[in-house]
Amino acid sequence: MTDYAPYACFPDRSRGRLHAEAGGETRGPRDAFQRDRDRIIHSISFRRLRHKTQVFVSPDGDHYRVRLTHSLEVAQIGRTIARTLGLNEDLTEALCLAHDIGHPPFGHAGEDALEAALEGQGGFDHNAQTLRTLMLLDSPYPRFRGLNLSWDMLEGLAKHNGPVARPGWAMRQVDALFPMDLHSWPSLEAQVAALADDIAYDNHDIDDGLRAGLLTLDQLLSVPLVAQCWERVVARYPDVAPDKLLRELVREQIGHMANDLIATTRANIEAAGVKSIEDVRAAGRALVTFSPELAMQERALKRFMYATLYHHPTQLAAAERARVIVTDLFAAYQADPSLMTGEWVEDCATQEPERSRHIADFIAGMTDRFAEKRHVALFGGSGVVIAD
Repeated sequence: MTDYAPYACFPDRSRGRLHAEAGGETRGPRDAFQRDRDRIIHSISFRRLRHKTQVFVSPDGDHYRVRLTHSLEVAQIGRTIARTLGLNEDLTEALCLAHDIGHPPFGHAGEDALEAALEGQGGFDHNAQTLRTLMLLDSPYPRFRGLNLSWDMLEGLAKHNGPVARPGWAMRQVDALFPMDLHSWPSLEAQVAALADDIAYDNHDIDDGLRAGLLTLDQLLSVPLVAQCWERVVARYPDVAPDKLLRELVREQIGHMANDLIATTRANIEAAGVKSIEDVRAAGRALVTFSPELAMQERALKRFMYATLYHHPTQLAAAERARVIVTDLFAAYQADPSLMTGEWVEDCATQEPERSRHIADFIAGMTDRFAEKRHVALFGGSGVVIAD
């Protein structure tokens, strides 16, 4: 058995699953968290991430990231950090792989459209939708709804960004089914997953932005964190042309941020006197953090990325088209639920808010390309893509 730190999550101490499972149904010698990870990997909702927006809406280019590849990259970073800190690597990996499953098509543009559509019915939140999908909607097993993941897994997904002080309707619903102590801090594994996500998208979005020609090296060097890392890269490879070092810059930044997080987290754990998972939950603050200096630099990088990439005119135009698609689909299904498919038509409620929430579940599960195809079928026109 792996040697874990005393404050890690141990699979044999898990609070279990919502639905009891007979031991004879376990396939292979896997512990609870390994089975959680494998259930995510084999799920339909995880496979759909290959056609969901990360940064670029329905990218033509084969080399741009999508939600699936992003989640795999988050898992790689999270596993490495967890292993180094003595945390449960399997639980961390499972959390990283599943963290974006609740995202609707077209990323944040799709989420904004669903939030507006459900304004009078409780709104929409992709994090709560992840729990809703895994606990209620994605149901491959014959005896229960959902994937029946462990409490530790669900709690980590609910609170990886910290305690949930004001849960929305979807979070309240799943919490009522399997209470997740929303007021307390999550496991260190969940905290690692949250910052592994930041490390991944901070840096890989730079890579995609450069590839798309929406970012330039000169622009990036105005950001202190990037400039510092670039200096180290150039010092290591003084005889290599700058355009050949852009991928190395991304790798340097990832390593720098991961190493800072590991060192700072170790110091936080020691200073807090944490000896157990109970101590982690009662700490009253995040223990997995960047150093104050890097945290400030990372926030500056995010501001730069919003100003130059996420809010680039071509991105805003694609996002607006995506919002139109999702808004139109919601209105069409609300006017005539028979336009949905299969059991979604049969299960649609007649009363509100259940009717609107059911329609939102249907749309949230769509991939970008399926949403585009349904919109074309219902309204004509064409989809929304970026230039290669």
